[in-house]
Amino acid sequence: QVQLVESGGGLVQAGGSLRLSCAASGRTFSSYAMGWFRQAPGKEREFVAAISRGGASTYLADSVKGRFTISRDNAKNTVYLQMKSLKPEDTAVYYCAADRDARFLVVPRTGAEYDYWGQGTQVTVSS
Repeated sequence: QVQLVESGGGLVQAGGSLRLSCAASGRTFSSYAMGWFRQAPGKEREFVAAISRGGASTYLADSVKGRFTISRDNAKNTVYLQMKSLKPEDTAVYYCAADRDARFLVVPRTGAEYDYWGQGTQVTVSS
């Protein structure tokens, strides 16, 4: 089992940047595909970004392409979400998730594919 702890959220003005981190426990981090999701008040959780086990493959939702980047450091058991040009509509609780069954280059895009979830970190973008 793996435990995930997100950090880096906060309040930022529109156009600003934040970098979210997700630290994972355990010694098998490199065997998990990782993803970021978000949930805004009154809305369903939505996929944001995912990265394959080794980091060779990534996928971003259309709403964040060109503004967000996902990366990972397997030596540090950490996955990152770099967010730039933030918009008020990016306001949400951001969750990281781990998929233990993903094959090497797979980037899971649905919540049902993930096995472990963090507690979330709030991102608020003011206009």
